[in-house]
Amino acid sequence: MKRDLNAPTDKIEGRNPVIEALRSGRPIDKILICSGERHGSVIKILAIAKEKKIAVSYVDRAKLDKISASHSHQGVIAYAASKEYVTVKDILKIAADRGEHPFIVVCDDITDPHNLGSIIRSANAAGVHGVIISKHNSAGLSATVAKTSAGAVEFTPVAKVSSIARTIEQLKKENIWVVGADMDGENTIYTHDFSGAIAIVVGNEGKGISHLVKEKCDFMVRIPMFGNISSLNASVAGALMIYEVVRSRELRKN
Repeated sequence: MKRDLNAPTDKIEGRNPVIEALRSGRPIDKILICSGERHGSVIKILAIAKEKKIAVSYVDRAKLDKISASHSHQGVIAYAASKEYVTVKDILKIAADRGEHPFIVVCDDITDPHNLGSIIRSANAAGVHGVIISKHNSAGLSATVAKTSAGAVEFTPVAKVSSIARTIEQLKKENIWVVGADMDGENTIYTHDFSGAIAIVVGNEGKGISHLVKEKCDFMVRIPMFGNISSLNASVAGALMIYEVVRSRELRKN
């Protein structure tokens, strides 16, 4: 059966429902727990979350009340992923099985689910082998992401990692060039050579690529801006970068 991408399937509310979701192995992006709730079944939730390396945030009860649909959250709300995550090794294997140079998109703390969904949509259209996101300070594969991706989330492998910086180091060991977008980049996206094994990094909507991640990138390139606005939406910048890789690869074929 095809999943209804309009269904709000990403929130699980209440202590027992969250525990059962964790026990079932359902992929969970993050868990919100009311500040001060560290007793009873919440202890069990915290233990399982720690074992499975799931991010947990403590928030005010007012915030839980605001986002709750059931109004009986019992101080616990979990966000489930719309699709299983893969590993970085899985993404590299996909490229190897196809006999292609790896083509990867790395999202450095993209927090808006609409932006992440749009990036995944562009990535799929361009033949990207996989997308990498962070476990912390990042949107996960929510129902909103799935809907915004126009179904691309069903076909695009997404890996969730603890550290973008360490993952970039791992990619570089696999002889993959890592290129980030920054307004102070030495080359423009039109003059940089995107051929070969490549991973492009798209930065946070407001802050751009973090300082540590910039240091790990092999190159920083800029998107020329000629108007009064100094930056582009993250998903638009990502799409421009993605298709420069496509253009470079298509030119190599001719």
